[in-house]
Amino acid sequence: MQLCWKLALMMMVLVCVTAQQPNYRRPTRVGVSCCKEVSKGRIPATIKLIGYKHQNALSPCVDAIIFYTEKEKYCSDPKALWIKNRLKGLQEIVD
Repeated sequence: MQLCWKLALMMMVLVCVTAQQPNYRRPTRVGVSCCKEVSKGRIPATIKLIGYKHQNALSPCVDAIIFYTEKEKYCSDPKALWIKNRLKGLQEIVD
């Protein structure tokens, strides 16, 4: 008799679990938009920068300072010597 109750209980649990499956939604895929490589070259002073963001390395992304203009972004090496001077007066962009 105990075996019948255990089997019945297991069947009820199985039915409840499988009944939930149609409502399950898979996570949406999110594209990765980040700097995958950086440049040590200076950004010309004639290019007007509007802000910057520090990007941490998390594969496939690399450690970078991202400088923003009105239309573009520049992925720069945070270890480049000219970076500190270019950051002066710029506002950090927060996601």
